[in-house]
Amino acid sequence: MKTYRWFLLLSFRQRIILLLTIAMSLVIVVTGFVINPESRQNGKINLSTDMSIREIAPQLGVTGKALARELNLPLDAPKAKPLAELSITDDQLSHVVGHLRSHVDATEKYYTFFALVLVGFVYLNMLGRPDVSDIKQKTSWYPRFPYVVVLLFSVAVAGFYLGKSPNPMEGAVKVFKSVVGLYPDPLAKVIAFIFFLGLAVIGNKMVCGWACPFGALQELIYSIPGLRKLKRCKLPFVLTNTIRAILFVLMFLLLFGFVGERKGFVIYHYINPFNLFNLHFETIGIVMTVIGAVVGSFFVYRPFCQIICPFGLISWVFERLSITRMRINRDVCTKCGACMRACPSDAAKDRVYGKKFPADCFSCARCLKVCPTDAIRYGSIFKK
Repeated sequence: MKTYRWFLLLSFRQRIILLLTIAMSLVIVVTGFVINPESRQNGKINLSTDMSIREIAPQLGVTGKALARELNLPLDAPKAKPLAELSITDDQLSHVVGHLRSHVDATEKYYTFFALVLVGFVYLNMLGRPDVSDIKQKTSWYPRFPYVVVLLFSVAVAGFYLGKSPNPMEGAVKVFKSVVGLYPDPLAKVIAFIFFLGLAVIGNKMVCGWACPFGALQELIYSIPGLRKLKRCKLPFVLTNTIRAILFVLMFLLLFGFVGERKGFVIYHYINPFNLFNLHFETIGIVMTVIGAVVGSFFVYRPFCQIICPFGLISWVFERLSITRMRINRDVCTKCGACMRACPSDAAKDRVYGKKFPADCFSCARCLKVCPTDAIRYGSIFKK
């Protein structure tokens, strides 16, 4: 009903924008599938332990060092010897091949990410608040239904249908893995990372809030009605961000061999919840991460995003460069706390009180319809 009232309040201009945005987003998604029909590379490849690392690695899109790492061999293991001579069994090779192929990017997924962010960008900046409405009609502003539809599409298509890769988390991690020599195409990984970072900057962390499939899954679970009293318990940002930063630093130390004796070790491989979308749970750590994030999302807002995700940490830093974001008119704001209560994290509170490094804002729009003085808008930082 609220969505229907919102649609009725939209101006003719906004309805045209809505239709064009939906059409354009669908065209972008379909284009991705048409241009890249075989990008997931689901066909079988014949590999055996009679082959060497040098022969196998190119077929899996990794370097010899990366394949050696996955086979639990030293990075400088002989690359020309057959794997059988290095005591690698067929079962070990099969497991590693399955793992590495699950990381092959479904290229059409980049188009899907872009389309989802486009919808979010237009909705938050141009459509959520009808042109002809006033503050008396604010309960009709920014209805949840369009947001939920986008989140469901992200989980279903960008998640389970297209698989785990690419995703923002891997986009960040693979850049550093390339530096240590685990990927043969570092430039491609840098471009992918810049792509995700660009989507985060276009709209305040919008790729995390609107497009990331595991972020979307957590958002949907948290949005299920009920347990409201428990959901009022917000994790302190200083705690969640500290844990997230410690994990990120630890990743560096382990990856580059400053800690431990296994250069190339990637801690996020063991706590990667995106494996859920391939239904491929390689370690108990992944199983526990998925269970913890899913169950935790009933009580805490986006626990994986806030506590673990490396891209979440990086995009939090780059929020300062976001072109569009939640903006507060401090001449009108009375600090009544309405937006703080609506916000599922400390993001609104930190911004109202002008903290220099506020908590992550996922552009969920909850705060945009509750302010009694109309002090909050979502828009360009260049607009007065």
